[in-house]
Amino acid sequence: MNSYRKKASRVKTWKVELTKEALKDFERLEGRQKRTVLKQLLKLEKDPSYGKPLGHKAGLDLTGFYKLYADRRKIRIIYTVEGETIKVIAIDKREDLEVYKIAAQRLKQTH
Repeated sequence: MNSYRKKASRVKTWKVELTKEALKDFERLEGRQKRTVLKQLLKLEKDPSYGKPLGHKAGLDLTGFYKLYADRRKIRIIYTVEGETIKVIAIDKREDLEVYKIAAQRLKQTH
């Protein structure tokens, strides 16, 4: 058992941070949607490559960012990895690629 504990203690975890805007996105979700998003964020703590890489999406350059599905693929979580931190930029519904537009707009505001 001791060898198992030692191996488990060496498992790398990442810190998940939500930007102010992403936190507001999360707070607007319904109860069930919040739970499914939280489950996905917990998965990211163990492996940031769990999401799918974004590149150019709908004419927007989101290279270096990832998307992760939640709530039966209705919700998208857009994030990037900065060192040992996973930074969530946007959480929103998929409708009309809106979440990607929101993420790109927020990135412009920070640069």
